[in-house]
Amino acid sequence: MSLKPHRLVASDRVEGTRVFNADGRKIGSIKRLMIDKTSGNVAYAVLCFGGFLGVGEDYRPLPWASMKYNPAIEAYELLTLMSEEELKKAPSFGTDKEFDWGNRVREVDAYWIGF
Repeated sequence: MSLKPHRLVASDRVEGTRVFNADGRKIGSIKRLMIDKTSGNVAYAVLCFGGFLGVGEDYRPLPWASMKYNPAIEAYELLTLMSEEELKKAPSFGTDKEFDWGNRVREVDAYWIGF
């Protein structure tokens, strides 16, 4: 008996999933999802970049709509051709806990509006 693919996934199954750029190079993994309280839609995936064993990691929120799941590689791929430099310039924070969404959401929204 074969199972049909389904479109829903639990958030804890998304966290930790790898993300690749349009060139097929791994750029990071999803640390957490940020959900718009009003619409109920996922707004951002917070990606974890670099580091080793949790030290020196860098976190950057990327718009959820900028990625698509590829079941062949069991990972997400960026839909836009953004350079490494553009990713490095995106709003970031040093630890998973220190980002204040209440105060910085406008900065994040403003950066990604052009992509």
